[in-house]
Parts: sequence; structure tokens; C-alpha cells
Amino acid sequence: MSVTTQEGALWAPRRAAWWEAVLFAAGSACFLVGPLPAFLNLVGPETDALVFFVGSLLFTSGGTLQWLGACPARHRRRLDWWSSSVQLAGTLFFNVTTFRALTSTVGTPTYDELVWRPDAFGSLCFLVSGALAYVEVAGGLTHRPPPTREGVVAGSNLLGCVAFGLSAVGGYVLPASGSEVNTALANAMTALGALGFLVGSLLMLRQDPAAAQ
Repeated sequence: MSVTTQEGALWAPRRAAWWEAVLFAAGSACFLVGPLPAFLNLVGPETDALVFFVGSLLFTSGGTLQWLGACPARHRRRLDWWSSSVQLAGTLFFNVTTFRALTSTVGTPTYDELVWRPDAFGSLCFLVSGALAYVEVAGGLTHRPPPTREGVVAGSNLLGCVAFGLSAVGGYVLPASGSEVNTALANAMTALGALGFLVGSLLMLRQDPAAAQ
């Protein structure tokens, strides 16, 4: 999510980059509270599922703005453009999985096909996107990110992508038992991944526009 706004501008609704950061932050907040048992007990499973769906739509909205912003510079910053393109595809997979989860429950015969599979594809897209964005900033996956706001954003988002991937692993439903591989892992990694994206999104609100040039 290499989105930039004017340094120090926490309120800049006329800037598309500001909206990108706000939309990603709001979507991250939905995925952060959604897996929490206390929130689930408070609102119930139907509302909880709706929160995830709304969060996925917010991600897609932010991802669309990011992709549109990356298009003009796609020849100079190919990795950045590919990262935003793959991430946008991932958000669409999350739209599908969270929408189907509104009416499908764990243990139904088609759950893995209808819900888990697009979730896994979305998580994979996010992982590829996060890796590309990190390489764009750090120069390589094994390199340390620069001590800049953009470097922290890239690192935080990559950690979030890894956590989302682990969440997909834990959320796979075993056909024999009809239960997830590890529900606690799936919920914890979803919340951790969302926290990583939330940190990155909030930092993007004040990121120097020169960092994306």
C-alpha cells in the first residue's frame, strides 16, 4: 500500500491518496474486531459476518483508488503497479468469500469450495502484493527496509499479509470432522494481519508525497 499524502496532513479529503488511507484503515478495523470473541458474542454471528463483508468492500474501494493512482507511473514503478493490481484482485476474492460467509456456515459440505477457497486465493494475492511492495521499497525480500515512513509501511503491510496467509491455513475446514484446522489460529492471525494493515494505513495518512515519486 504505497499511498502518500502531504506530510502532516491528517485531514485532506480532496486528495485521493487520503481516501485510500482512510478506506484501508476502516477496512482493517473491521477485520480487526471481527475475529474477537467478545465482539462476536456482543453482536452475534450474522452481524459479525456483515462486518467482515463491509470491511472487504472498504478494502476494494481503497485498492481501486490505489490502482488508479499507480497506473500513470506504471512504466517507472512496475513493482508498485503490479503490487496494487494483485492486491486489488485479492480484495475481490475477499468480497466473494465474505459475501458467501453471510449465508454459509462452517461444517456445510460446500464451505471450503464457496468460502475458504476464495479466502485462500485472496490471502495469496495479498501475500504476493505485500512482497512486491516490500521489494519496491527495500530492494529485496532479504533486505531491511529503509528507516523511513514508507519503509515502516511496507514492513507492516508485509507482516499483515503473512498473518492473513496463516489465517487461511488455520481456517481450512477438514472434511472428516467438519471443523477448522485451528479456529484460534485463524482468528488470531486475521486480527494480527488487520492490525498490520491498520498501522500501515494510519502511517500513510502523513506519508511524504515525494516517497512515491
